[in-house]
Amino acid sequence: MNKQPVGIFDSGVGGTSIWKEIHRLLPNESTIYLADSINAPYGPKGKEAIINLCIKNTELLLEKGCKLIVVACNTATTNAIDYLRDTYKVPFIGIEPAIKPAALQTKTNAVGILATQGTLSSALFSKTSGKFASNVTVIEQDGDGIVDLIESGKLYSEAMKALLTVYLEPMIKAHIDYLVLGCSHYPYLMPLLVEILPKHVKIIDSGEAVARQTKHILENHMLCNTQTSKPKIEFYTNGSPEVLDQLLGNDYSVTYLDF
Repeated sequence: MNKQPVGIFDSGVGGTSIWKEIHRLLPNESTIYLADSINAPYGPKGKEAIINLCIKNTELLLEKGCKLIVVACNTATTNAIDYLRDTYKVPFIGIEPAIKPAALQTKTNAVGILATQGTLSSALFSKTSGKFASNVTVIEQDGDGIVDLIESGKLYSEAMKALLTVYLEPMIKAHIDYLVLGCSHYPYLMPLLVEILPKHVKIIDSGEAVARQTKHILENHMLCNTQTSKPKIEFYTNGSPEVLDQLLGNDYSVTYLDF
């Protein structure tokens, strides 16, 4: 199993932000990435539909021999990770908004979270927020429309900048000093967020933490690939390969797959 790939899936191309952190920390590991772009975003879908999509993605990755699966989607994690762990034998790594470090470090006692509806309304997010941010003002914003723009190749468009300006205005008025990104698509917005937000606002995403947890679980299960040969990197999408190429910088080949 050690030489088998690490599987990663997301409701589209955004989870490549997580893949980049995993690949940077674990350069020996072969990886398979699934972009379920045709069903993006998962946020507005109900729990049952999200679980069924996660089953589809998981079983495809298992067919390809993955030894561990990273659910690189906040909405999928908050709605389906328990089911996946109860159903399949391989380890699963989830991703959820990093509300804890923001709540513990804020000086203004106000933090913002930009996430999908599916994440903000989930029981897991409610539990985490209630546990760590009960004494902090949390300004939640559903990022409706952001994923659609990214998936259609309009990442740095005027439409995206206008949408973000509207979404961030209440947070700026509330004097947040931390913004938590609650969707794996959102780290790609960093240049626009930095342009719009006051300079003192720190932006937190979960990429590095997910990569460290992946390394930890691989080590604990003795699944690390100790070979020094070049790893195999595979990307599959059921949407537009060009959008994935754009985010990857054309460094890797992307295969269209009807799944």
